[in-house]
This record gives sequence, structure tokens and C-alpha cells, in this order.
Amino acid sequence: MTRLLTIALLALSLAACGLVYKQDIQQGNVLDEDNVAQLELGMTKRQVTVLLGSPSVHSPFHADRWDYMNTFARRAGTPVKRVLTLRFENDRLASVEGSYLDQDSVAAQALRDLQAPEQQAPVQDLDTLRRNP
Repeated sequence: MTRLLTIALLALSLAACGLVYKQDIQQGNVLDEDNVAQLELGMTKRQVTVLLGSPSVHSPFHADRWDYMNTFARRAGTPVKRVLTLRFENDRLASVEGSYLDQDSVAAQALRDLQAPEQQAPVQDLDTLRRNP
């Protein structure tokens, strides 16, 4: 009886010490930065689907707006939510926005350059951006 009680107390104390494994949780679209950087205004919906896959949200009420969403939480930590919103006009990509662009990455910089309305020079390719930050 004493041995059973000791084992039970030991098991409870180990569980209370936080030895329970908590895994990272990732949900939604995981977009590759290189693919996001290849987005160009004027692309067709089909080209965007081939490049990024199907959007997380494709509303029948907003057929010209696609949302790619992703949340990631490290071991029961605070989730980080990222969204990429694409808007189409006449089935062609008209604008790109969202928190996927907030990353400090080559893809994010390329997309910010793509969005800049005052930009006169064409957007550089990904290899050029990597060489000349």
C-alpha cells in the first residue's frame, strides 16, 4: 500500500513539474517567401493559384478578394497571425497587402516595392534584391 501511494505521489509530482510536452501549432496557409516574392500585378487568378495554392478564405460575396491566413504558436505561446490579401480586377491581380509583408525578408521587401505607387523603375528580380539589399 505504501509503495502504491509513493508511486502515485511521484507520478503527480512529475506531472506538476511541467514535463508534459506541448507542441508548436501551425494553422492555415504556409506561404513560401520565394513564391510570394514572385507575385506580379496583372497575374491571372490561375497563375496566383499555381504559385501560392488555394486561399484560406474565398468568399462568394467578395470574389475579387483572396485571403491567405496563417497562425503560428510556439509551445502554448501567444499566436502570431499573418495575412496576405490579394485583390483582383477583371480576374487580374490588382493589389497585394497584409501582414505577410511586415516580415524583414527579401520577399517582403519585393512586395513592398511592388505596392509602391510612386515607383518609376521596374521591380527587380529576387536574385538582384538578394545581392543588393
